[in-house]
Amino acid sequence: MNKFYATGTDRAARVQDLFAAVAPRYDLINDLQSLGLHRWWKRRMIRLAAPSAGMKVLDLCCGTGDVALAFGQRGAEVTGLDFSPAMLEIADKRLSQAKVSEDLIVDFIQGDAQNLPFEDGSFDIVTISYGLRNLADWRKGLEEMIRVTRPGGRILVLDFGKPDNWLLRAAYFAYLQYAVPVLGKLFCGDADTHGYILESLRVYPAQRGVEAGMKERGLLNSRIIHLVGGAMSINYAEKPKFKL
Repeated sequence: MNKFYATGTDRAARVQDLFAAVAPRYDLINDLQSLGLHRWWKRRMIRLAAPSAGMKVLDLCCGTGDVALAFGQRGAEVTGLDFSPAMLEIADKRLSQAKVSEDLIVDFIQGDAQNLPFEDGSFDIVTISYGLRNLADWRKGLEEMIRVTRPGGRILVLDFGKPDNWLLRAAYFAYLQYAVPVLGKLFCGDADTHGYILESLRVYPAQRGVEAGMKERGLLNSRIIHLVGGAMSINYAEKPKFKL
């Protein structure tokens, strides 16, 4: 078992330890393990979200703040929420640097994605990148995303996926099992920091399960955007304008 992975009540503490360990090298390793493609995947999600000036956006599990800042650069009023102080420290530094040359309305706060400190219908767009998989209960996280989205608003989930093609899935899982932990060892001093990805992905329902969860909860226009053959994915859906 990976030392950063646990189920039940221990999950949050283990994930907290994980992100404290990886925060200083988080963005660098993302570039290396995805060959820089994670930047394009996030831009794709933001285009699908279709933000416009004045919209209120919530970016959950915001990490070092790249997605939240990108929304802010498009004129949205953005709240980035994460439960890791180490990640938020980097996000705040990036925000301070960005504000030197740009007028951004972005705020980073610490909080629990499964118990959001916002009223119902507070946001036009709610996103989460590489975070739903890390929650103790991804269903509760999705329900909270839906709750704080206004009627007619958009909900998007970007995360590691499970390719439908068994051969591609086997090759992809082998990459996560044998290659990616080497980056954790080299840059964080611990292979388990990135061996965690596969451990968490094995039990995560990925894009098909998230889509089913969105439909079960009454979201409309649900669709999956498969990236790299489904190795990554974006789930998109809209909250009904009226109660059905």
